[in-house]
Amino acid sequence: MNNITQQVLPPAYRAIAEETERQGFTMPSEVQTCTLLRALAASKPAGNFLELGTGSGLATSWILDGMDKHSSLISFDNDETLLNIARNHLGKDPRLTLELADGADWVTSNSTKSFDYIFADTWHGKYLLLDEVLAMLRPGGLYIVDDMLPQANWPEGHQEKAIALIERLEGRQDLWVVKQHWASGIIIGVKRDR
Repeated sequence: MNNITQQVLPPAYRAIAEETERQGFTMPSEVQTCTLLRALAASKPAGNFLELGTGSGLATSWILDGMDKHSSLISFDNDETLLNIARNHLGKDPRLTLELADGADWVTSNSTKSFDYIFADTWHGKYLLLDEVLAMLRPGGLYIVDDMLPQANWPEGHQEKAIALIERLEGRQDLWVVKQHWASGIIIGVKRDR
C-alpha cells in the first residue's frame, strides 16, 4: 500500500485545477484529502452537506462526485473570483448551492440549519465559530477538517492555532474524533447521539 491516488477524477476537476493555478491560488485541498471527502460523501445518502470555504471548487467537485442524486450541498466563500471558477464548472449541478458570503455572516444567518456532513475548509467553522458550526451537525454527522499538519504556507503563529483546535475537538463530549497523520493532516469528528 502507498499514498499514490489512482482513482478516477471528478469530471470538472482538471479544468478547475488549471483555472485555479492560473489564478495563483496556493491553498487547494490535496487530491488525497479529496478522495476521502468523496468516499465519506457516499456514506451519507440523501444527505445535507455543507462546505465552509468553496475556494475554486476543487474539493467541491469531489464531494459532489460522492453524493447521490437525492443529496444537497451548500458551499460558500467570500472570494468572488475563486467562487466564479466553481460556478463556471459546477454551477449547473442542481444539488449544489454556491453562495458569496462572509463566513461569520453565513454561519450566524443559517444557525438553524442542520447537516449530515460538514467540511470546514476556512477559518469559520474551524478556528472561528466552531461551537456554532458543530451545533449544526446532526447525530451521526461527519465534521471534517484538513491542513492540520504544519504547512509551508502557514503564517507565523498558525501552528499554535492548529494545536489549540485539536485540543478543543478532542475535549468535546459530543464528538468521536479521529486524527489522521496523512495527506495534509485530517481530523474527522462524528457527532455522538446522546
